[in-house]
Amino acid sequence: MSATPIPAIAVVIPCYRVATRVLDVIARIGPEVGWILAVDDACPEHSGDLIEQRCRDPRVTVLRHVENQGVGGAVMTGYAAAMSLPATAVVKLDGDGQMDPALISNLAAALLAGRADYVKGNRFHRVSDVSGMPVLRLFGNAVLSFLTKLSSGYWQLFDPTNGFTAIHRVVLANLDLPHIAKRYFFESDMLYHLNQIRAVVVEMPMQASYADEPSSLRPMRMIGPFLRGHLRNFYRRLLYSYFLRAFSAASLELLIGLPLFMFGLLFGGWHWVASMVTHVPATAGTVMLAALPLILGTQLLLSWLNFDVAAEPRQPIHVMLSRCAASD
Repeated sequence: MSATPIPAIAVVIPCYRVATRVLDVIARIGPEVGWILAVDDACPEHSGDLIEQRCRDPRVTVLRHVENQGVGGAVMTGYAAAMSLPATAVVKLDGDGQMDPALISNLAAALLAGRADYVKGNRFHRVSDVSGMPVLRLFGNAVLSFLTKLSSGYWQLFDPTNGFTAIHRVVLANLDLPHIAKRYFFESDMLYHLNQIRAVVVEMPMQASYADEPSSLRPMRMIGPFLRGHLRNFYRRLLYSYFLRAFSAASLELLIGLPLFMFGLLFGGWHWVASMVTHVPATAGTVMLAALPLILGTQLLLSWLNFDVAAEPRQPIHVMLSRCAASD
């Protein structure tokens, strides 16, 4: 008789105001999952108590926060507990029913096959999946997606606020979890930290389920607060990736291109406004002095951008980290 294979997947479910749905979500999680970590994030509906009282699934463990820490804080607590388990992949699944538990195997497939370090869902991969989505929501997600690309360095990714994710446990152990954002910026900040360890991130096309579940996530309202976080991460990524960890031709393109671009933009803008006010046309020399740095700076920045897009990680880091751990 052959031995029963050990499941390779653990699931983390942050619980906040999901008491009416979380039991159904847990019930739909298949046998490919060996551990279910439900994190009661000081839920006013006492989701943790409800799960312990009504759920008879032996895979379920309830973890609790005395104070609310946000979705990121709840996931980090689940991640910390998952690192002590023999699981290979750790999936984050929301308790509100928007994510289909039947897709867990598909989400973790690239990790288990050694092709990726982190996988996230993408609700915008197929046009048919977004045909009924409000225009403002699409626009908000497009803006947030561009900001995430800029700050994280993962230019091929979309749907930055999608929280249906899977991460390899070895990669998880090498992240600086205490310094990852704990609120709604969690998913985007996670990508920045993954880029800093050169993790391979891929997406899984999926359909979103929008019924009558409550949601406080509003992409249009998040653009302002998220902008500060993304600009901070963008600055940190440039400093670390192009001037501390490495120095290349792309570093020189940034050093030269950005000052030239800003000089041309500010100098040209100043004289354009002056011409509008005084009704005196700018001289040919003034125009050239503004245009040449602007054109040259734009070309250098585009060249840097091409390098940055091509520099996206391609080799899964968990393979190397596993070998290093095995040799110790």
